[in-house]
Amino acid sequence: MDERTMSQCEVRITAEAYATLHAHLFPGDGDEHGAVMYAGLLQTQAGPVLTVREVVLAEEGKDWVPGTRGYRKMLATFVARQARRCRDEKLVYIAVHNHGPGDRVSFSDVDLETHERGFPALLDLVQGMPVGSLVFAERAVAGDIWMPGGKRLTVSRMIVVGPQRIELLPAPRIADQVQQQLYDRQVRIFGERGQAVLSRSRVAIIGLGGVGSLLAELLGRLGVGSFVLVDPDRVAISNVPRLVDATGLDAMSWLTAEGRPEWLRRIGLSLATRKVDLSTRVIRRANRQAKIERHFTPMETREVVEALKTCDYVFLAADGHRARLLFNSIVHQYLIPGVQLGSRIQVETNTGKVDNVHTASRLVTPSGGCLVCNQAIDPRKLNEECKPDTMRQRERYLDESDAPAPSVITLNSVSASQAANDFLFYMTGLTDENAFQGTVQGRPMDRRIRFIAPRRDDGCTECGRGPESRFARGQYWAIPLID
Repeated sequence: MDERTMSQCEVRITAEAYATLHAHLFPGDGDEHGAVMYAGLLQTQAGPVLTVREVVLAEEGKDWVPGTRGYRKMLATFVARQARRCRDEKLVYIAVHNHGPGDRVSFSDVDLETHERGFPALLDLVQGMPVGSLVFAERAVAGDIWMPGGKRLTVSRMIVVGPQRIELLPAPRIADQVQQQLYDRQVRIFGERGQAVLSRSRVAIIGLGGVGSLLAELLGRLGVGSFVLVDPDRVAISNVPRLVDATGLDAMSWLTAEGRPEWLRRIGLSLATRKVDLSTRVIRRANRQAKIERHFTPMETREVVEALKTCDYVFLAADGHRARLLFNSIVHQYLIPGVQLGSRIQVETNTGKVDNVHTASRLVTPSGGCLVCNQAIDPRKLNEECKPDTMRQRERYLDESDAPAPSVITLNSVSASQAANDFLFYMTGLTDENAFQGTVQGRPMDRRIRFIAPRRDDGCTECGRGPESRFARGQYWAIPLID
């Protein structure tokens, strides 16, 4: 990573926290106001990320008073109290104030002089954590972050994670060139700016089976610029009808067909195309400029978690409850929105009759209630998945529930399309502010759609805001299933 990139950092904040802060800073009086943010620290491949956990508003006339050198200041006692809490909870102290309206902002000379005087003492007080300051205009933000050891960072952008994504910059971005002819019909919907946002976006697809394969095709053709693909499996004969662009050659069907000697089938299985490579091929055919990072492993590895830290969005198209638990934690600890999706066909064991069919696309966002609150992680099945295979066999966990589930490409396409559309509208700002934020469940047998509102428990240790919650904690909080 070059020094220019490493001298910058990103800030992530939920829409509800940003709305509270913005209303305080810009109440309509044209004056300056102050606040403090507590943020988690996340070291990533692209540089530090600050995840805002809490906003503390400075009370006018009590905490926020006329300045001696500058126009306004926060009282030293208020600052020290907030800094000590950051020290105790391993959070980043960020002072906040505002300037005027508009879409560009920068610190004044007085602001920078204040940082030079005060931040060295604050660094001593917080004992090993960064400190910093943000200044806002109504549609812009700039930042000065001081790291322990003397490195100083500017804030490249703030991402507001809500029903629609908002990107705040110090000044408007120079318009990116888009391939006007290639994306002409899309640009007519969300403009060249929207297409540029897609080209700069980085997404992860966890699980490249029937649903994930379709997502790779859809997102590749939308022009998404960067992918993290995760799947530990290779193409099998039974996958071919459901995987985009898969062929019998990918499955090595002439070696793996039933009736072949077992040793020959094992060779064929080892030579079959990896699903991450198949989806890479699909994406490249749509967009040769796409950057693709492949992980031929389960999700629950440190390397995958490191790759996910820099993603704008995560698609969970894997069935396991271990993957659900890890995905859920990443959404809330790192403030990265995502979706858990799939389809399910329930068949009566004795008669073979199809009892129920449904497709699901469940938004999972830092503010919308988590998979734990919504009982989408089964503790019993999670415990089973965490046992070694030999132990599971000994305890008879490997039974009919481990048999391959029924799957049809048309059902998978419903979930994949809903999730891809939700991502597209979120990234380009087309989602209505009051849009439904829960699960969209299709019921094709009776041609109905259900909308399931998410539940959220304020005391939840995943998505709640209590002292034991992982919400926005950054790297100073353990990630489950990762040593």
